[in-house]
Amino acid sequence: MKLIVVRDGSAILFSEFGEQPVKPGDVVLLGANVLCASEPEGHVTVTTIYADTDFLLDQLFWQYADVLRDRLDAQGFADTIYTEPAQVLRLGEDRSGMLMPWLDELVALSVDGHYRERFHRMQALWHAIIDQIAPYIRITPYRTSPHQRARLRPTLPRGRRFAPLRAEARQVRDVLRSDIARSWGLAELAGMVHLSTKQLSRVFVDAYGKTPLTYLTMLRVEEMARLLRETDLSIEQAGRRVGWRSRNRASAVFRECVGITPSRYRAMRSAGSSMHTNETSVPT
Repeated sequence: MKLIVVRDGSAILFSEFGEQPVKPGDVVLLGANVLCASEPEGHVTVTTIYADTDFLLDQLFWQYADVLRDRLDAQGFADTIYTEPAQVLRLGEDRSGMLMPWLDELVALSVDGHYRERFHRMQALWHAIIDQIAPYIRITPYRTSPHQRARLRPTLPRGRRFAPLRAEARQVRDVLRSDIARSWGLAELAGMVHLSTKQLSRVFVDAYGKTPLTYLTMLRVEEMARLLRETDLSIEQAGRRVGWRSRNRASAVFRECVGITPSRYRAMRSAGSSMHTNETSVPT
């Protein structure tokens, strides 16, 4: 999960929720494997916290220990009450201003690398920060089934269910990453790891929160976005480079995942824009 605190300047975010303006006082909450990009309006300065999904599930269990039987229940509980993969939280400048000294100290401790020696201080800072943000996190009224979540683009945060990733899931992930332009079929992938198609889908969803072919779509969109930013390839050429045979197909999937058309995405990559970031990870 990413927690992005806007400190100065402004930007336009685009993802599956469309285009959203952000400014000081706003915090962006992104689940794992969620595609999201930004276009600074002149400049923007942010601090980003990366928090491991299992770390958050463990905290959720203790928060609701009176209603959850064990940690294995935390994943299903999180899926029930948090169904939005991305949110823009409007804290306001006064409330977000309280976070700045804590964010600065947390970043400084992360850069120093003394995670063991200052572990408890870093945890205290994280809890102070999330305490101010948590009341703004929306719990959505609708519910999405696990079957639906596995095929969404983007998807909800992955949960490892407190178990190691299966070797078959890692192998299929590596194969997909090695050749995203290939027209992979589920039966072919399943045969590589000696599983049935149903078994592979279940194992892969448990590991990465989505089916292998939906994961492949995410990889293609990421690479197409890079090509639009860094090369002069046409939209059709970029789409074919990542595996889509027509411009219409490439444009439709790109817009579904990123929230804007490829043409709009390319036009927003102005040379004069800049973004300044501080990043930190919450250790588990």
